[in-house]
Amino acid sequence: MSAPSWLTTFLSTFQRTFAIAVVIAQGGIAVTGSIVRVTGSGLGCPTWPQCFEGSLVPVEHPEVASLHQWVEFGNRTLTGVVGVIAGLCVLAAWFNRPRRKRVLVLALVQFGGVVVQAVIGGFTVLTGLLWWTVSVHFLVSMGLVWFAVLLVAALGEGDEPARPRVPKALLRLQVVQAVTLGLLLMAGTFVTAAGPHAGDAATPRLDVPVDTLSQVHADLLFLFLGMLIALGFALRGHPVPRRPYYALVAVVLAQGTLGLVQYWTGVPEVLVSLHVLGAGAVVVATAALWVSTRERPHRPHLEEEGLRSQTAGSSVASQV
Repeated sequence: MSAPSWLTTFLSTFQRTFAIAVVIAQGGIAVTGSIVRVTGSGLGCPTWPQCFEGSLVPVEHPEVASLHQWVEFGNRTLTGVVGVIAGLCVLAAWFNRPRRKRVLVLALVQFGGVVVQAVIGGFTVLTGLLWWTVSVHFLVSMGLVWFAVLLVAALGEGDEPARPRVPKALLRLQVVQAVTLGLLLMAGTFVTAAGPHAGDAATPRLDVPVDTLSQVHADLLFLFLGMLIALGFALRGHPVPRRPYYALVAVVLAQGTLGLVQYWTGVPEVLVSLHVLGAGAVVVATAALWVSTRERPHRPHLEEEGLRSQTAGSSVASQV
């Protein structure tokens, strides 16, 4: 399949911009989703994919406030924006030459993730905002943020297999740290599901004491921070950029501080959304540190061309 030269030039020129934009978009839609939740707007559009039966957009309704309708509709609309950006990432990866399989796969993950999220969102609405469906919705967003960071990194890497820049023991520590981050994010969704900002008064809550869940969430944060400190000491003396590590430390400390302020001030709505933004920032920073401890060299094209020339020469000589 061919495309006009102006289109391929445009896609190639802005490929990295599209990739960075999809990182922001995937994290941003999680924040707007939190706004939907803290404002009790999850059923502002009570049907899916339409907002109301017979109408794709909000309409005047005696039982649903206009604000709730537009908050929920706005979040749904942003899904389309994310889809367009992810689609541009796919097109750029497809038409770029030489076509790079890993870049294309990571771009397809973003586009496929948008489709999956639309289905999950519809299921969430149709089930009346069951708490665990909302948790899944958020966790998938964070996973897509992680892979979006890998997409950005892949554009600056080669296509050779990944090689560690640190001892394998530290790579294993990063794996444990990533799993801990996943549990930390999950615990955070449980705290919200059991607390005052799970939706309006009719939204089903997780029937577990909020204080218990908050303690588990805090314990996981301390565990994550402890591993981060250990990783920092272990990385000394290794040829790894320090900026991703310091950025992650700063983001985790800021997120932890914000969590304490939330707890002390009675969890005001605005801090919930800021905390979700911070969660996305932690995922971005953790993924960036992950990338920095591995490298994918560029293929030695000149050596390959030289080898092909030698092989061709040998073949001609054998026929003489």
